[in-house]
Amino acid sequence: MILETIIIVVYTIALLLIFMYALAQLNLLFNYLSSKKNNTSCETFNLSNPAEIPFVTIQLPVYNEMYVMERLLDNIAEIDYPKNKLEIQVLDDSTDETVETTKNQIDKLKAKGLDIQHITRTNRQGFKAGALKEGLKTAKGDFIAIFDADFLPKKDWLKRTVPYFKDNNIGVVQTRWGHINRNFSVLTKIQAFALDAHFTLEQVGRNSKGHFINFNGTAGVWRKTCIIDAGNWEGDTLTEDLDLSYRAQLKNWKFKYLEDVETPAELPVAISAARSQQFRWNKGGAENFKKMLWKVLKNKNISVKTKIHGLLHLLNSTMFLNILIVAVLSIPMLYIKNEYTHLKAYFLVMSFFVISTLIFFVCYWIMYRRIYGGGIKNFMNYIGLFFVFFSIAMGFSLHNSIAVLEGHLGKKSEFIRTPKFNISTIKDGWKNNKYLKKTISVHVIFEGALMLYFAFGMYSAFVVGDQGGDFGLFPFHLMLFLGFGYVFIKSLTSKI
Repeated sequence: MILETIIIVVYTIALLLIFMYALAQLNLLFNYLSSKKNNTSCETFNLSNPAEIPFVTIQLPVYNEMYVMERLLDNIAEIDYPKNKLEIQVLDDSTDETVETTKNQIDKLKAKGLDIQHITRTNRQGFKAGALKEGLKTAKGDFIAIFDADFLPKKDWLKRTVPYFKDNNIGVVQTRWGHINRNFSVLTKIQAFALDAHFTLEQVGRNSKGHFINFNGTAGVWRKTCIIDAGNWEGDTLTEDLDLSYRAQLKNWKFKYLEDVETPAELPVAISAARSQQFRWNKGGAENFKKMLWKVLKNKNISVKTKIHGLLHLLNSTMFLNILIVAVLSIPMLYIKNEYTHLKAYFLVMSFFVISTLIFFVCYWIMYRRIYGGGIKNFMNYIGLFFVFFSIAMGFSLHNSIAVLEGHLGKKSEFIRTPKFNISTIKDGWKNNKYLKKTISVHVIFEGALMLYFAFGMYSAFVVGDQGGDFGLFPFHLMLFLGFGYVFIKSLTSKI
């Protein structure tokens, strides 16, 4: 009974942590809904008055971006902002032939009167953080707009974001990401679904109540003095954006989130690219939890509620570990439930925690309805998408849990950039992309094993106990089987 007791205790703790996270999401939903009733406006720069137009530097950190570099520069060159108040820095850490082609395109833009600089380094020290820090040394702008290579801001983007810096307490203005290839595949649809939840429910829910949010690494503007005051960019975590965001807010800088300003971007279409991105984000989140935990707890200038939301925010990625624990232990728990009938009361109480899934369902529906509209048709589409999203998200739980554990344990790794594709329709090809990883991660083998493990879980539903089976966990094991199966098979076939 000792082993069974350990399984029950660990399983219960993981379920409780997931439930706490669900309650935090529910609180963010209430914040989000209440923010829609609050129409307070803030003071802004009058950009029709030349004296109020601030100087802006646009930074473009790039690294081996053969497929999107031309598109990026052509798009940025169309930004509508006074040319005498605008500078563009291409922070190019590339090591391939794109260094020369980028230089040639920049020379052509210079000839058209654009103030654009091509800044290269002899090494990638600090990776993206190092490039941004290097560019900041010579940046002429009082405000620094940052775009990754796959982002395509609209012409009026600066005119819709920069005015909010009239408030001297605002250090960052962040915009919502859009997705130019959302409907390319199941993979892009579920990535868009997850990001939409973050950029509506979470960012608005936190920002509307003064809780900490994060600059998302791109599609935002920093006040230069805020960057310097917060300690400048640091490359000791894989999510330098989250790191600097927390250091700035701990020094009482305010962040402004603009849900209504959408910045289109491209989602990874290859599962290997999505895996590398997910690994970096989740490991970086754990690294920042470790780095920021005591700084947040000991800060006397922020409320208890903000501290709680801040810590849960930093622990976002750690939820994957709890999900994996609950998933793996759910099959032993199925047998324990049917072996030890005196634990019936415990399992009745545990069934209450299915409400966590219901909370996520409601929260994400509000988000989905906000972007795509309501109605029966959209709701039915949402149900299917939610099922697919949850299944595949759980299928990524092993991969992401390994990232989280490495982050918490302090294991260092390189900043692996996400390959870009310049793809928007299903007709576009991507398998010959030179930047894709050619090897399959060893994690894929274990994902295949887990697919079979949860197939056994479904089989177990028919044979446990003496009452003709127990199907309470069957839908959960089905989703896990499909999720791990998708990730496993897609990871193998994408290499063919």
